[in-house]
Amino acid sequence: MARAKGDGMCATGKDAACCRVDSMVSVDSRGQMVLRKELRERAGIRAGDQLAVVTWEAQGKVCCISLIRVDELGRMAKQFLGPMMKTMMSKEG
Repeated sequence: MARAKGDGMCATGKDAACCRVDSMVSVDSRGQMVLRKELRERAGIRAGDQLAVVTWEAQGKVCCISLIRVDELGRMAKQFLGPMMKTMMSKEG
């Protein structure tokens, strides 16, 4: 799955796609789990790719776990923080 540099996979706002349950995974005794080949291929995940593990808590317990490509997480952070940083820098000058 080839992507252009800077071409984000995850849309936000009105272009955001709906989430869905794609597969179920089991955790083995060593804490490892396997993502099905079909899902890895659709997501373009290859050996050596880095995924960030993001968790949400409710009532003191982790309720949701999400995997986000590290490059996508960086892009999302820049998209979120960029305008705020520009505003802060313009107020300082």
